[in-house]
Amino acid sequence: MVTSSRIALARKRRGLTHVELSDIVNVSAQSLSNYENDRQEPSEAVVKRIASALGFPVSFFYAKETDPIAQTDVSFRARSKLRARQRNMALSGGELVVELHDWISTRLRLPEPDLPTLGKPDPATAAAMVRARWGLGFAPVSNMIHLLEAHGVRVFSLAPEYQDVDAFCLYRGSTPFMFLNTGKSAERSRFDAAHELGHLILHFEERAVDHPQAEEEANTFARHFLMPPESVRAHMPASPFVDQILKAKHIWKVSALGLAYQLHDLEILSDWYYRRTCIELGKRGFKKGEPDGIARETSQLLDKVFRVLRAKGIGPRQITNELHIPGDMLSEFAFGLAMVPVTGGAESKAASKPASLRLVSSS
Repeated sequence: MVTSSRIALARKRRGLTHVELSDIVNVSAQSLSNYENDRQEPSEAVVKRIASALGFPVSFFYAKETDPIAQTDVSFRARSKLRARQRNMALSGGELVVELHDWISTRLRLPEPDLPTLGKPDPATAAAMVRARWGLGFAPVSNMIHLLEAHGVRVFSLAPEYQDVDAFCLYRGSTPFMFLNTGKSAERSRFDAAHELGHLILHFEERAVDHPQAEEEANTFARHFLMPPESVRAHMPASPFVDQILKAKHIWKVSALGLAYQLHDLEILSDWYYRRTCIELGKRGFKKGEPDGIARETSQLLDKVFRVLRAKGIGPRQITNELHIPGDMLSEFAFGLAMVPVTGGAESKAASKPASLRLVSSS
């Protein structure tokens, strides 16, 4: 029997409406709605046409029910401006990632979540408290993704078609998930990661994730987490020139405009100097991107997962077959790691403790 929710899941993942899909598979939009709501069983021939149109294996539509992610359970930036199509694509992608995570966690023991419960401090204080809890002091964060993974946050990448979705996060039970847009500069992606960490720490249980001040609170948390005031004051002179800011941004691996904002917030840049700095940075192309930017961060945990699985004879094809997903989707979720050769290399020193894995069982 067809699993009705999986038709809706695959359709939303591909960003199609009932009408758009009906034109492709030559089935009425009403019939598609009936299939998705378990009011009508599609024939095998129709299922094959739907599978072909959506680029999913036929077996996907006969697999077990998924656990839907409610829109209210997710921290979407600029929620009111996000188009329904993009939101649905992101949420459906999140459901598939949770299935991948559950598949992995039955075979490997992943790092336990270590996000502190802080009550309701202000965002700047919360950032300092998390840094203290994780033993970071005032030092710059070498690699945000590695740090998050070492403390139990499951970090995955968003597909290129999620252009309007900067990043988002959610909890599944006690496990925090984070999704990052890989189309942005590496510096802004690091800020997104710190921003979503702010949501995970400050919101959900402590405050509503969709309350009016949530985005600004997460931004303040991110700035203070990435650029601790003590560190910034120790490194920066009063009223620094633009070239000094461009040199110093590499200390904290942040965008030039992000550092300028923090300098202004800490009153190291006056209002007048801040405006002049932003104008000059805009002329040099820093509003559109990050010239001379840093290398993009990727997942250390997922790299380790695929190494261990390969050592047990489990490759990407077996994983996608068992999850009933298209072959390229695994790479899409995992920063492209799943489909590239595994090579040796030094472990990251970014995290305060290693993201360890232990094999539980193999299939």
